[in-house]
Amino acid sequence: MPYIHIQVTDEGVTNAQKQSLIKGVTQLMVDVLGKNPQTTFVVIDEVPTDNWGIGFEQVTALRQRQAQ
Repeated sequence: MPYIHIQVTDEGVTNAQKQSLIKGVTQLMVDVLGKNPQTTFVVIDEVPTDNWGIGFEQVTALRQRQAQ
């Protein structure tokens, strides 16, 4: 019973994109490990960019600097 946990920043991930992720990783588990898709769980967490850090900084600050 695979459990796949995907974490992404909350920067406009659409419902269609989430559905594609769910389908894609489920198919990967079927293809690579022969897992049953009916017992494969996929959870997507959207993390606010204030709560995600890279190299000493919040992603929010990094994104703001990149936009300038």
